[in-house]
Amino acid sequence: MKDYCKYDIDLEFGLMHETRIRNIFESGSKIEVKTERDFWHKSGNIAIEIEFRGKPSGLSTTKADYWIHVLSLGDEMQMALLFSVPKLKELVKKAIRMPSTKIVHGGDEGASKLILMPISEVLLA
Repeated sequence: MKDYCKYDIDLEFGLMHETRIRNIFESGSKIEVKTERDFWHKSGNIAIEIEFRGKPSGLSTTKADYWIHVLSLGDEMQMALLFSVPKLKELVKKAIRMPSTKIVHGGDEGASKLILMPISEVLLA
């Protein structure tokens, strides 16, 4: 059996990450939560806001340490992606340079500038 399948190693690794997640919520870290309803499921993308009415907003101006991106269908949460803000900013900068990345306007009155990032790429980044 390979080392990564041993119970004691898996347990130690799992406990380490449980502690990390608990520390995020208990240490006073600032957390920003954004929720997308339905469209992500059809498009396969998450939308990250970077401007509103031509001014930096969303990820560009957050003071949070962590960003939680909730994906729901109707009122039911399907999953939540937790990013350190520096890591998400790095992913967005990388995505902007890729020709397949779409930058669109959406949200209320189409006033938000959004980066559409394929969920599959985000998960494999």
